[in-house]
Amino acid sequence: MRRIFLISMLVGVVWVAAGQSQAKVGLIAFYNLENLFDTIDTPGVLDEEFTPEGPNKWTGSRYLEKLDNMAMAISRIGEDDGWSGGPAILGVSEIENRSVLEDLAAHPLLKASNYQVVHFDSPDRRGVDVGLLYRPRFFRVTSADSYELVLQNERGERIYTRDQLLVSGVFDGEPMHFIVGHWPSRSGGEATTKPRRNAAAALSRHITDSLLTADPAAKIFIMGDLNDDPSDESLRKYLRAAPKAHKLKEGELFNAMYPLYKKGIGSLNYRDGLNLFDQIILSPALTGKDYSSWKFLKARVFNSAFLMQKDGQYKGYPLRSFAGTVWQGGFSDHFPVYVLIAKENR
Repeated sequence: MRRIFLISMLVGVVWVAAGQSQAKVGLIAFYNLENLFDTIDTPGVLDEEFTPEGPNKWTGSRYLEKLDNMAMAISRIGEDDGWSGGPAILGVSEIENRSVLEDLAAHPLLKASNYQVVHFDSPDRRGVDVGLLYRPRFFRVTSADSYELVLQNERGERIYTRDQLLVSGVFDGEPMHFIVGHWPSRSGGEATTKPRRNAAAALSRHITDSLLTADPAAKIFIMGDLNDDPSDESLRKYLRAAPKAHKLKEGELFNAMYPLYKKGIGSLNYRDGLNLFDQIILSPALTGKDYSSWKFLKARVFNSAFLMQKDGQYKGYPLRSFAGTVWQGGFSDHFPVYVLIAKENR
């Protein structure tokens, strides 16, 4: 089998050597933007903390600084692998609405990439949603839909949480599908909230199975802040995301982040522990060494030094926007994650 080696970048497309031929590389990423809210108090949404009068003193200047930081981080994702201009596809979470994504896409550091936005409002009480940014140079959307995650607490009351986003389209000539999620948090205790994440995993699996029933060779990316590690029950049992691409059993998916997790690499520090909650999972058609079509090449956590706390008790942690209500002027409490996919250029 030909092996793929990264060699150089040309006008936003990374080229690699595949035996004696050349191959193209695409970069697919996910980033929890940590409370990218506008400054407006939206009726019916618990967003008061992110207003100028709220405890976070969320002013226009802080919002613009947050956009500057997010745009800089996104524009540099993959730079160690020769990529520039931001991911071809970027799933995001913790965004308040479509407007903040449009502001982000219009930022001078990202404007040349011409990012387009896919977003649906979800019923989350705080108003946080997931979304997808894509560069039309690489991807053309053919359909998009939002899937509601219906949960109840022990009293039978509705728990309002984030929907899951499905975006389908054509990536450089091949059909592909992107599922973006932000699964229920561990607030209230990991064990108590586990059934909620299991339900979120089951919903992601349902969407995936629907796509695979229509096309068993469908190329599907499931990405998000899953609030569980790759080894947890939601991922292994309910989503059936396995650790090794070359040993997939029937019905299993490949968790591209699992090998990083086994090496002790994380994307956030939750309650002073290192976790890899931000993950990208692939359908079997994206695995293997036949690069005549788009296939998985490598996975990374983008944890460059500029995204880290430089000193003190939390040295090495993601440099976040807030510590409690104290403005830190940072980026996010999560590092971005990404995968590279490759295809021979015949």
